Amino acid sequence: MQNWVSLYKYGNVMVRLSLISLFITLAYIPSFSQQVLPSKDQIAWADAEMGVIIHLDINIFAPETFDYKKKETLPDLSIFHPSKLNTDQWVKTAKAAGAKYAVLTVKHGTGFCLWPSAVNDYNVGHTPYKKDILQDFIASCKKYGLRPGLYYNTNTNTYYGTHDEAYTKAVLAQLNELWSNYGPMFEIWFDGGLQNGLEADVLKMIHDKQPQAILFQGPLKAGNTIRWIGNEDGFAAYPQWSRANETTASDGTVKIDGLHGDPEGKYWCPGESDFPIRRNYAWNGGWLWKAGEDKDLFSVKELMEKYYKSVGRNTNMLVGMVVDTSGLIPKADSLVFDSLGHRLKQVFSAPLAVRNNLTQSIIEFGNKTGKAASQIMIMEDLEYGENILAYSLQAMIGDKWKEVATGESVGHKRIQTFSPVNAEQWRLMITGNAGPLHIRKVALY
Repeated sequence: MQNWVSLYKYGNVMVRLSLISLFITLAYIPSFSQQVLPSKDQIAWADAEMGVIIHLDINIFAPETFDYKKKETLPDLSIFHPSKLNTDQWVKTAKAAGAKYAVLTVKHGTGFCLWPSAVNDYNVGHTPYKKDILQDFIASCKKYGLRPGLYYNTNTNTYYGTHDEAYTKAVLAQLNELWSNYGPMFEIWFDGGLQNGLEADVLKMIHDKQPQAILFQGPLKAGNTIRWIGNEDGFAAYPQWSRANETTASDGTVKIDGLHGDPEGKYWCPGESDFPIRRNYAWNGGWLWKAGEDKDLFSVKELMEKYYKSVGRNTNMLVGMVVDTSGLIPKADSLVFDSLGHRLKQVFSAPLAVRNNLTQSIIEFGNKTGKAASQIMIMEDLEYGENILAYSLQAMIGDKWKEVATGESVGHKRIQTFSPVNAEQWRLMITGNAGPLHIRKVALY
């Protein structure tokens, strides 16, 4: 089936425009695929664009002795005493970076829980610290306007070890506590998907207790599902479509190439690009804190590249934050997060040209600033789905249109960079589409 992504070769201007108008009219064939649309929750999630995932586990107090495969190496509860723990500081740091939501790892691989679970004693309530960290985290999110989410690893638990009936019963009981007692969650993380025969029970529990939550690697049957992009580098493959025929079930330890999605996919299942702010060769893949690893922090320049290759490629960007043994985001990390926020505002706060709410296939705009442009931002209105299949950006150089950039998928947001061009007249041409065009925004920077 023709997918209309081959680019048009341009001739005489008047003939070209007439043919393009006819092409756009005919190119939209409703039978291209069954229309697939996001839920209102998935649209709100895409609008958030950037979040953080905060890691704190008891093994940061015993990094040299703990082994996930050996229960006898589990740190004693008495060792957990983050004397300066301040969830306000975590959330303010995330907000300064530009994050709109925050996910807390309430139970990572050890089995230690950051809330006082009634299911077993290996939790914060039985430590010298005692306070309910999840409760404080949610209060901080409300205070500073971030949407809260949580991570609970259903597949790895050193405390329980063997995946038997007792293990499954404990997992379901703890999920019930989390989803019943702490209010609605913006996003719920299933690291590595759902295994151990949990899907049917979890599906029912989600429907009953957290129907609005976005589910990272959750069951497709639940709806509101998002998928992993195949690596923990923050680099989404391009083109990157919001639709797919399956979700992912990976713990991130093995890279998977070619996760582009599918413009004809049966499910709305966009990607989320997660990566730690410390390099992957750091302790625990950079996700958890260890002393002496400030040198492994990514620079703001590197984080901006990840932003362009995640948010700029139609995925959300989820940055890993570490909490140290004092209970704070380390100063070195917070400075990087703050600088990232400043840099994003600096780059995107003053477009050279912008147009909003468009339905035509040829969009003209002018740049009268005298400044050269080097990037284009395109956003579709996801209420109508993902319909752009190909586009061409052109600038008037002398008395001729010159093509300076082309692309395929757009979805929520596409940011494309190109060599600087100083021109007053510009146009974006949609050269392939799967349905009527509803373009939310076009901006030149």
